[in-house]
Amino acid sequence: MTDVMRLTLEEGAELSLAWLDGALNRPLEVHLAPGVQARIARAAGWVAKLAGDGAAVYGVNTGFGHLKNRRIAADQLELLQENLLISHAVGVGPAAPESLVRLMLLFKLRMLGVGHSGVRPEVAQRIVAWLNADALPVVPTRGSLGASGDLAPLSHLFLPLLGRGAMSLPRESRGAEAADQAAARREVSAEEAGRRFGWPAMKLAAKEGLALINGTQFTCAYAAGIAVRAARLADLADLILAMTIEGLRGSIRPADERLHALRPHAGAQRVAAAIRGHLEGSEILASHADCDRVQDPYSLRCAPQVHGAFRDALAHFRATVTREMNSVTDNPLLFERADGTVDAVSGGNFHAEPLALVLDYMAIALTDLANISERRCYLLLGGEDGLPKLLMRDTGVNSGFMIAQYTAAALLNECKVLSTPASVDSIPTSLGQEDHVSMGATAALKCHEILDRVEHVLGIELLLAAQALDFRAPLRAGRGPRRAMEIVRTAISHADRDREFGIDIRAAVALLRENPALRTAAAVESPP
Repeated sequence: MTDVMRLTLEEGAELSLAWLDGALNRPLEVHLAPGVQARIARAAGWVAKLAGDGAAVYGVNTGFGHLKNRRIAADQLELLQENLLISHAVGVGPAAPESLVRLMLLFKLRMLGVGHSGVRPEVAQRIVAWLNADALPVVPTRGSLGASGDLAPLSHLFLPLLGRGAMSLPRESRGAEAADQAAARREVSAEEAGRRFGWPAMKLAAKEGLALINGTQFTCAYAAGIAVRAARLADLADLILAMTIEGLRGSIRPADERLHALRPHAGAQRVAAAIRGHLEGSEILASHADCDRVQDPYSLRCAPQVHGAFRDALAHFRATVTREMNSVTDNPLLFERADGTVDAVSGGNFHAEPLALVLDYMAIALTDLANISERRCYLLLGGEDGLPKLLMRDTGVNSGFMIAQYTAAALLNECKVLSTPASVDSIPTSLGQEDHVSMGATAALKCHEILDRVEHVLGIELLLAAQALDFRAPLRAGRGPRRAMEIVRTAISHADRDREFGIDIRAAVALLRENPALRTAAAVESPP
């Protein structure tokens, strides 16, 4: 497959969101460097030594959670790990997207490669084989509390090691009949996948089940996907804002560099620079330079501050996610002393609170980005400064773009409901042993849904702003809006009368998500 993204996990190397930006939605080909394989084998030896010593070690020869004080006989250690995966695979709801399941496996593999978890090399190599065949476990999305790790979803992620559960495989043919991702894949039992690829069911050794399902990889995969898509959306939102400023004949003065130097938030300064860059060479700006309109509405005038605050939140979010996807988050963790003895240290690295808080923060920031975008949609329909009301000349028999704003408002309402924080809640579990949980997985799922709605709201603004700019001809827009219009009009034509605008909205969202030329145009931040 020509679209495969290749990666060798090197000892001490870290994953980056920049790399994930190129890898998202692409199959992966992963290899483990010799040093990483050696670390995995060394940690497996530590577990074998602990199991042989006979002292109580949590998760190696004891029960789990409330059952932590129950000792397990040596001849039942394999059964203990097998039962752990089976009993914890209680996830419900729709399956996680394949793009994020790849990240879950990659993040877990990277964590195991640090060498403090204690699985055997053959377990890591089986995960490598899954990724390289693009054979992905089917992972239900609901059931994790975001503490003690993402236990339920990660259990489903690794059930196929036991020959249980289900896997999603690429179809043999990737022809025209498999144009979309769903059609290009089929779901089979893990047993059938094992027969096809020659993967026999495995017996798990001491601690392996616990190392596999303890961790934040489910929540972190969602967070990483959001981080990539939200960063793309930040640039696109600034470009769409610039189009709306031109369509409404708004002022560039709120983007004045001197103004933002007196309140130097990095995000606002970056957005102001983007506006100035996108509007360079605008004949529309020049046409109303001496008008008597003193100030624009807040959704235009304060956009650098609002979009900028979103960017600042995004920077914090991305830093946290980058740190988390390169962290070791299972329990207990293994360390070798200078004298060769091994410590199994129980702690709380599996607790997803760092992710839960920033996911809730990101959900709020995304919602406000949609909030100000919807207000600009409303302005565009109002007939300001020579624009026809509802962005259409012949209204009455035609409703124009009236109802597109309804859709934006409905989507925004969903965002507001979904942005209620999950991390403020905690429900004790495991008979009180796990008495504070993060609800990070809930925060991740909600934020992922919000991102989808925000992309649609901005797609609607893109559609309306392009319609408005047509009415400013023959005056030329600035370089950013002008380039955006060239791209938009290859996919969506100007509307002189009513049509199925839902089709246009879907086309606009597809441009935001998939069009590399539009993304390139959006990345221009300041004049060359």
